[in-house]
Amino acid sequence: MFKKKEPIKITDPHLALVKMQGWCAYQERSQQEARDKLYELGMWTDAVENIISQLIQDNFLNEERFAMAFAHGKFAIKKWGRIKIKQELKQKRVSDYCLKKALQQIDEEEYIQTLKKIIETKRRLIKEPNQTKLKFKLMSYALSKGYEKDLIFDVLNDLDD
Repeated sequence: MFKKKEPIKITDPHLALVKMQGWCAYQERSQQEARDKLYELGMWTDAVENIISQLIQDNFLNEERFAMAFAHGKFAIKKWGRIKIKQELKQKRVSDYCLKKALQQIDEEEYIQTLKKIIETKRRLIKEPNQTKLKFKLMSYALSKGYEKDLIFDVLNDLDD
């Protein structure tokens, strides 16, 4: 029905840099996302690395800033746990240093409160009379959101009390 529009190929590195500056200014990007975008535009390896260096130098790309914004957004908006955030950041090839720093910014108290809230909300939606099955379903849900097993156990045990 509809064909996916092919991106316009850019051969001029200066033009690609200007395009990438706009693209990076729109929202935080990882270096890998920028690299992928440049290859998609048809740039060659040397030009890609030069443009990435220039974007970093001009502060359009900042891996640490990206990781912090990504982790904050996914936790605050999507209610993701640390495991899922970590997996996504690794997939975007963010350095271990930036990854750790991004995860450290998540407040422990707020993290546990969020986990309790998502479990409570899910508990109200599940119509399961069997307590063991209910706990299993709640555990599976919280694990799929990327929360740690021991924290989930603690929260589920607190629900019993």
